[in-house]
Amino acid sequence: TVWLSFNGEIFNHVELRRELTAQGHRFATGTDSEVVVHCYEQHGERAWSMLNGQFAFALLDRRAGRLWLVRDRVGILPLHWARAGRRLVFGSEAKALFASGLVDAALDPDGLAQVFTRWSAMAPATAFAGVRSVRPGTALRIDTHDLSATEQRWWQPDMTVDPRLAALSPDAAADELGDRLADSVRLRLRADVPVGAYLSGGLDSSVIGSLARQVDAGPLETFAVRFRDPAFDETAEQRRMATLLGTRHHEIVCGPDEIAGALADVVWHCEAPLLRTAPVPLYLLSGLVRDAGMKVVLTGEGADELLAGYSVFKEDRVRRFWARQPGSAMRPALFSRLHPEVQAGGARATDMWGHFFGRDLTATDLPFYAHLTRWHNTSWAGRVLHPDLRAAAAGPAGGPLGAGAGDDPTLLAEMPPGWAGWHPLARAQWVEVATFMSSYLLSHQGDRVAMAHGVEVRYPFLDPDVVDFCAALPPDHKLVGLRDKVALRRLAARTLPPEIWRRPKQPYRAPMTTALFGPDEPGFVTDLLSDGAIDGLGLLDPKAARLLRDRARARAGHLPGEREEMALVGALTLQALGRAYLVEGAERAAAARARFDAGPPPHVLVDLTDDRRGGEPVPAAPVHTQGATR
Repeated sequence: TVWLSFNGEIFNHVELRRELTAQGHRFATGTDSEVVVHCYEQHGERAWSMLNGQFAFALLDRRAGRLWLVRDRVGILPLHWARAGRRLVFGSEAKALFASGLVDAALDPDGLAQVFTRWSAMAPATAFAGVRSVRPGTALRIDTHDLSATEQRWWQPDMTVDPRLAALSPDAAADELGDRLADSVRLRLRADVPVGAYLSGGLDSSVIGSLARQVDAGPLETFAVRFRDPAFDETAEQRRMATLLGTRHHEIVCGPDEIAGALADVVWHCEAPLLRTAPVPLYLLSGLVRDAGMKVVLTGEGADELLAGYSVFKEDRVRRFWARQPGSAMRPALFSRLHPEVQAGGARATDMWGHFFGRDLTATDLPFYAHLTRWHNTSWAGRVLHPDLRAAAAGPAGGPLGAGAGDDPTLLAEMPPGWAGWHPLARAQWVEVATFMSSYLLSHQGDRVAMAHGVEVRYPFLDPDVVDFCAALPPDHKLVGLRDKVALRRLAARTLPPEIWRRPKQPYRAPMTTALFGPDEPGFVTDLLSDGAIDGLGLLDPKAARLLRDRARARAGHLPGEREEMALVGALTLQALGRAYLVEGAERAAAARARFDAGPPPHVLVDLTDDRRGGEPVPAAPVHTQGATR
């Protein structure tokens, strides 16, 4: 009566099993998958909020005639679906839908508009027309009779400050954060295989590694990316932490050749254009984990969103400070403290920061004020899209692509009641979680590149108790002046050396156009950006694409600014996406459709356990299900 197709981990399945057994449920296996079924039988759709884990699943309730497509709170694992005539198909990735032969691959102009403004498409949008992504913290209820779909949002972050937490002293806040993180790490060390950890050299992964050593005294294997370019490298800090923790440390070296060699594969796995090359080193890192015989790793992602570690939060604070005296020449100079990697000095620096961050400076009441500068800068990259795509796409705000984000009505409708009363930092954090964390960070730099090598990444900072605690903390436990992650740094100071817990955040970046253009230009770059490919695929504006391409070649990849680099990387990866899915993928889909049409009706074989027969298996029988794929 209840069927489950499940991907992921339920970390509290042991505790749930104990409760359900006490309520009379009988289990045939020791798996966390079976706990989902029994939890649903006992609690109905309230079961989703009882699951502490990272998951995507389809649950069919034959008695009620309902199919549920359910995704975890913050969208760690992907879940896609599409209608195909009188059928509905679903899978973890869009390529699974195309492989059924029932769904054609075509690019979605609106999804591309989001990618070329915010780096990724926000669920339910994807880069493909007709393919939808289940939103994080959402259950999609589908009537099996007419395939009508209804969204039920069962969780989203609430940034309202808890009065109890507002009364905590700095030490008490660090204590409580530490207790919750330790419990989270303990749960995520539950596995049938050894669990390793990523070490970036920064605060977040160092805290997680340290907690893992405190929770489990056994051997710990750690993994890190080294960069040939010292501007991106954090080897010294990574090795310092590995030595301190006494781990067996593994490193992979990444440079232009490695980035160029893997970029096309990464686009295939990410199923979207990429405006940055940063996912590539993480793809290579997960390959290192696999080669070391490991299948599960812990990572520190999530801390920057929850505890205000990103520069976007500090930029927002400086801009609001500047907006009180918009004529000041001194206040915009504070941006130099946030971005010391940018080489500029004197009056030129002030003019540069004023030009970049001065747009809509005094419009501090805009709901997305903190992100407008970034979105506007990124949207410049949209000019490389073919005019037909630009004409067909509404920008994320409903206006023309490249016009900025403005008061995005779609995103505004997503915000919880009471958001207008939140502190500006809380609003900025919510937007970062909603538009960046799931759709880009946990996808392109998380699940997609890790699972490409069969590696499962676990996120202690994204445990529900940790997320709810951090969301409800007052701003002064997160960001004091320009000092970020205050509670976490206080916690880390108890066990980590000062050079780690005091260290300013170094943004994770990777070489971009300098890795792709120059005297040794990779063949796939030459091929995808040839005049014939640009004209043949019809995805790029020929004039804009050729201009950027030729400029990059003339300068050996050293383009004048980040937006030009993002535009050219976006153009190249869009070409790679089109080649893989619209040309080669169409041929595979046609073959799959022919096999589907020639074969028998799809069915599922399932082993049932009949308690009346003493637990002996009932012979499997084919059960025909409307719209099932193999």
